Amino acid sequence: MSASSLPKTLGELRRNPDFSERRLAGRSVRDEIRENLTAKLQSGETLFPGIVGFDDTVIPHVVNALLAKHNFILLGLRGQAKSRILRQLTAFLDPVLPYIAGVELHDNPYAPIGKPGRDAVAAMGDDTPIAYLTPEQRYVEKLATPDVTIADMIGDIDPIKAARHGIELGDESTMHFGLLPRANRGIFAINELPDLMSKIQVGLFNVMQEGDVQIKGYPVRLPLDVLLVFSANPEDYTARGKIITPLKDRIGSEIRTHYPLDVGQAIEITRREAWADRGGSTQTFIPDFIRETVEQIAFAAREEAKIDQRSGVSQRLSISCLENAVSNAERRALAAGEALAVPRVGDVYAAMPSVTGRFELEYEGELKGAEHVARELIRAAVGRVFERRFPQSMTENVVNWFEMGGSLRIGVDASAATVVEQLDGIQGLSALAATLLPNGREENEIRAAAGEFILDGLYAQRRIDRSEEAGYARKPRAAREKRRAAPGGFGVPDIDTTYN
Repeated sequence: MSASSLPKTLGELRRNPDFSERRLAGRSVRDEIRENLTAKLQSGETLFPGIVGFDDTVIPHVVNALLAKHNFILLGLRGQAKSRILRQLTAFLDPVLPYIAGVELHDNPYAPIGKPGRDAVAAMGDDTPIAYLTPEQRYVEKLATPDVTIADMIGDIDPIKAARHGIELGDESTMHFGLLPRANRGIFAINELPDLMSKIQVGLFNVMQEGDVQIKGYPVRLPLDVLLVFSANPEDYTARGKIITPLKDRIGSEIRTHYPLDVGQAIEITRREAWADRGGSTQTFIPDFIRETVEQIAFAAREEAKIDQRSGVSQRLSISCLENAVSNAERRALAAGEALAVPRVGDVYAAMPSVTGRFELEYEGELKGAEHVARELIRAAVGRVFERRFPQSMTENVVNWFEMGGSLRIGVDASAATVVEQLDGIQGLSALAATLLPNGREENEIRAAAGEFILDGLYAQRRIDRSEEAGYARKPRAAREKRRAAPGGFGVPDIDTTYN
């Protein structure tokens, strides 16, 4: 239905079957969401497009809560798509919702709850003007902070209104409504609920239990029609604040979110979210082994004892790391006049500024420093990906080349042609790199990325050494002797290799 064909007055609204009094008068926002959700379930439509990895865990619980007409809370560490899920609830609202024009509570034309709405219908009857809300306008979101007041959330008495109109302070017309009443007939979301002061949480009780609000103790009852949804970090119960018990008791469903359960899910999330296709004169290509390496950094960080696991390691780490790695490859391609920008392992190391700020360190990690921890995470990630692709027997020729005294230094800004020329001088490396190339892709930029990945994988397994001065080289004898007795570190399995 186009905007021009929508009913403009209450009389026209009554005569329209889509907005009839029989259909809308007693239909709450929860009934509306349940009705639309049921239709989507029956049609097999995707309920939360763009949300990856929650199909069998989080999404069913959210659907159950909506079908039960519950207020609910999403509990999870940072970067687990909590806010995105809440914002997508608008997909279950009607395309348009009629209300009495000019009324801030968005009153139902057939059952206004506020005095201005009741007065308008009483004065104008069927000529009462009607306006419409879109689903996006019916979603109100508030970030809970310690400075939020009851007036912000619920409302307050406005003495200026009373003085201007010559009415008593207790009159309903003097009320200045807060965010919650203004969300009437919609969805009200509070992010980081534990940060909300306890006395403000108390103010939500009547809304959730009785469906109404009272302002400043005056006998004004507003039976609000609103779905309340929340998000919180479970660690916030003991960190910055807590959700008080009576409020928790009134939340119908508590739903736990989580990080991607496997690398495939994580790759898909980053593929959707990261800005990798830059356009312009330089095209971008990201090899699968680089995408997987970037994701493994986050997985390694979520297992690392030097990192505070209570604060979590957000999926944003992988997204920003990949974007920075692509930027470094793009910068190199532009400087070298190359038409294709392909990130290498060196570009992932160059993206460390997007990694070090994404986690909190434990005491041991603080002693090492964020940059040192980030380097070891990248090394561990490369080692994990490399191990899955190359059994030890496949790389003996390359290791032997270094054992015989070979060394190679690859500059992070070296052109692809220069790197490929260097890599071709290492026995067996070109054949191994060819196994990483996508079908039909043999550009120097991709070959350079594949070759450098193999060398860095051997370094991650501690089978060759790498330094800023010498580049990739044979490990010093003292280090090789120490390696014989030492287990693998930072999540990289121990490699049983005998050095001569």
